[in-house]
Amino acid sequence: MSDPRITSSIFTRGAVDLSALRTPAPAPARPATPAQSAPSADFPGAAGGGVAVIDVSEATFQSEVLERSLSTPVIVDFWAEWCEPCKQLSPVLERLAAEGGGAWVLAKVDVDANPRIAQMFRVQGIPMVYAVVGGQPIDAFSGVVPEAQLRQWIQAVLKAGGVSVEEPEDPRLDEADDALMSGDLDAAERAYRKILAESPADAAAEAGLAQVGLARRVAGADPGAAIAAAQANPDDVEAQLLAADIEVLSGQAEAAYARLVGLVRRTAGDERERVRQHLVGLFTVAGPEDPAVASARRALASALF
Repeated sequence: MSDPRITSSIFTRGAVDLSALRTPAPAPARPATPAQSAPSADFPGAAGGGVAVIDVSEATFQSEVLERSLSTPVIVDFWAEWCEPCKQLSPVLERLAAEGGGAWVLAKVDVDANPRIAQMFRVQGIPMVYAVVGGQPIDAFSGVVPEAQLRQWIQAVLKAGGVSVEEPEDPRLDEADDALMSGDLDAAERAYRKILAESPADAAAEAGLAQVGLARRVAGADPGAAIAAAQANPDDVEAQLLAADIEVLSGQAEAAYARLVGLVRRTAGDERERVRQHLVGLFTVAGPEDPAVASARRALASALF
């Protein structure tokens, strides 16, 4: 194994042929020690509840990784004693596995002791981490990654494995939401922006900030009059944008999306781009997983192209 490079990698489904590992391996020159397949006793969950961390050999790979992954996602950590980056990543993985309480299992593979497994997974450098679900690898990365990014990756693996993932409560988000609900838009905006400064991809904070903007835009508007004005003036961009905002706040998001998609079709240039951006902002309020948003995005793409 050559010196590892800390790089990211893209996993391609089907690139790993595990058929050889599903058959008994040649007899080892020396018998494996019991510790090779035993749970690591230093971690919660190793005894009693669920196994958190296990050392895996070629002899135990099928049962401890492939078969176990049929019911529980398994994350395989390829490492070696001489690998300094491994000494940074492995303890974090082990701690997160213990925190997982049996929702997933960390299987540790020493590449020097188990070169055949490393070869089957096409491991070029370490640390290398694979997620195995349903008896097949589904994703992988190499190198050391920040803990926050690692947690997100594990959450995605669990969802892919059909594990119900309960997002931890964020007191910062609770504070921001409380300010929004009480009508203190300035405080809500500051709180959401603070979260996004620390976690730029936080979808809940993005949605909250979009709601702040929506609340400001409709402040003081007469809903009935605004909808009537939009109906009377279908090409008045300002009237249509306000009507769409009111519809979203009234629980009629699909009507709002349809209104603005239609306006995109009827406008051009800067006006069209303004309407598009406004509609995308309304998508953010609902969040990317809303089925209505997915449908409206397809309609928007059709209107644009």
